[in-house]
Amino acid sequence: MAPANLRAFPTPMPIPHPRHAWTSVCLVLAMAASAQTKEQRFEPVCFGFYNVENLYDTIDSPDTDDHEFLPGAAKQWNTARYARKLDHMARVIAEMATDVHPDGLACLGLSEIENRSVLEDLVKAEAIRGRGYRIVHHDGPDRRGVDCAFLYDPERFTLLGSRSYRLNDPTDGTFRSRDQLLVSGVLMGDTTHFVVAHWPSRRGGEKASRPKRMLAAELGRHITDSLLARGPAARVVYMGDLNDDPIDASVERSLRSTGDKALAVDGRFFNPMVASFRKGIGSLAWQDSWNLFDQVLLSPAMVAGGGTGFHYYGMRVFNEPYLRQKDGNFAGYPFRTFVGDQYAAGYSDHFPVYVILVRPVAGE
Repeated sequence: MAPANLRAFPTPMPIPHPRHAWTSVCLVLAMAASAQTKEQRFEPVCFGFYNVENLYDTIDSPDTDDHEFLPGAAKQWNTARYARKLDHMARVIAEMATDVHPDGLACLGLSEIENRSVLEDLVKAEAIRGRGYRIVHHDGPDRRGVDCAFLYDPERFTLLGSRSYRLNDPTDGTFRSRDQLLVSGVLMGDTTHFVVAHWPSRRGGEKASRPKRMLAAELGRHITDSLLARGPAARVVYMGDLNDDPIDASVERSLRSTGDKALAVDGRFFNPMVASFRKGIGSLAWQDSWNLFDQVLLSPAMVAGGGTGFHYYGMRVFNEPYLRQKDGNFAGYPFRTFVGDQYAAGYSDHFPVYVILVRPVAGE
C-alpha cells in the first residue's frame, strides 16, 4: 500500500514572484484577535534531504569499488543512462517545495554521491541550472565510494565552513563507512549548522547491524553537542538516511530526539517524522512494509515559536506520482533506477523529504 501524498501543513498561498524579486511572503495564516480576524504574514524557507540511489559517473575510480557502475559491467551503466539519471534528480530537486517558495529548496543534503564531479554535473542540469546551487563535498572512506554532500542557494545561504567526521568501529579495524558532513552558514540571517549523514545499512540483518548504527548515532550526538555547547539558541539540523526509523533506539535514545515539540528542550532534537511514521507514511518500502529512514531533525531553538528567527512549520515526504512505481508487485513503491542489475529507468529507491520553517515578516 502506497503512502498518502502527505501535506503536513495547510496548503500555502504561492506567490509567483520571479527570482531576484522575492521580497514578500507566500504563507498567510489566520490568527484570531478579539472578535476579529487579522492576517499574520510569514516568510518561509525550506531545506531537505535526498538519497539519490547511486549517483555514479562512468569513469573508473581505482581507489573505490565502483566496478558495477562501469560500462561493460552487469548494470551496463553508460553515458546515456548517467545523463538520464542527472535529469531525473534535477527534476525532483527543481520541484521540491515550489508550492511553498517559488525558488524551492534553499539547501539540500544528499547521499550516495560518488564524487564532486557528479555534483558539478548535477547542478548544471537544465532543470536547476538557473538556481546556481553551490556544492559542499568531502571525499570519504566508503568502499563503494559513496559520500554525503550538500547543495545550497548562495542567495539564501552563505557558507561559513565545513568539515567531515569519520565513523570508526573500535571492534572492527576493517570497517569503512560514510563520513558525517557538517556545514555551517547563515540561512537568510540565521546562523545555522547542518549535519548530513548516511548511517550503516541493515545488510546482514537489522539486529546484527544495529551496533554500527548506534555508533553513527553517538557520533552524530557528539557533533551536535559540540554545536549546542556554544549556547542553547544554536540552530542545528541533523538530516540523512539513518537506516533506522524515527522511533528506533538509535534515533530516539542515542541521538536524543522526540516527536513531541513540547519535549524538545535541553538539547533534545525534535523529529517531525515521528508523527508521519506512526501514520504509516514512509520514504522507502521493503517487503510490503514502509520505513521512514530519511529524516530531518531540528534543535530546540528551531522549534520554539516567537521571536524573529525561523521556526518549524511543517514537513513533507515528497512522493509525487511520477516518483512511484506504477504497476506490478511493487506498485506504489519508489520508482528506482535499478532493481538488482535490471535497469528500471526510474529515479531513486527513496523518496526525498523536506522541512518548512517560517518567521514573521518584520513590521507586521
